Amino acid sequence: MTRSKLAKFAAVAERDNVIQDGDALYGNLAGRWREIQFENDNPLVLEIGCGRGEYTVGMAQLFPDKNFIGVDIKGERLWNGSTRALEKNLYNVAFLRVFIEQIAGHFASGEADEIWITFPDPRPKDRDIKRRLTSPRFLDLYKQILKPGGIIHLKTDNQDLYAYTLDVLKDREARNLLYTDDLYKSDLQEHALGIYTTYEQRYMAEGIPIKYIRFQV
Repeated sequence: MTRSKLAKFAAVAERDNVIQDGDALYGNLAGRWREIQFENDNPLVLEIGCGRGEYTVGMAQLFPDKNFIGVDIKGERLWNGSTRALEKNLYNVAFLRVFIEQIAGHFASGEADEIWITFPDPRPKDRDIKRRLTSPRFLDLYKQILKPGGIIHLKTDNQDLYAYTLDVLKDREARNLLYTDDLYKSDLQEHALGIYTTYEQRYMAEGIPIKYIRFQV
């Protein structure tokens, strides 16, 4: 491991806006994120597999009356997101370092108001279907922690993941399903909030349409 990574991991360990294994609050915030981490009663929005936290931070800037939590397992990525949040003096942002499979252990039933899944790994191999973040097992996890009627958003460049997700949602009879295979040429683009991740900008520059799905589980 490089010195740069070690320095970033050390910095993350000292930050109040990152919760990870070894912290006193890790595993002890379920049902109390608003009370303890944010000290308010505002809506709670999660970004699953947040990467560098570009969407989490972008939404926090747009909606100071909401709380945002970026969830990822990569410490270096969370360093980027937490650094950006600190630089912008955003106190309605936190990051949780955990495997997505374990997320239900960190939130109470119905605690989250909304979930975003932005450009996840499409896991194209058949053997990895269960690892796709829109597979039934993950949708079941999200349903546990979302309030009744809570909304989930997916943005992806990957046509196969988009098609797979639609098939899963239709099989499950997902409610209020909205979708498009070319977001920025559709009347749904306002739902994307005008936030573009680094990867998204790269895909768009290459002429790859961005796909979007909005639904309730």
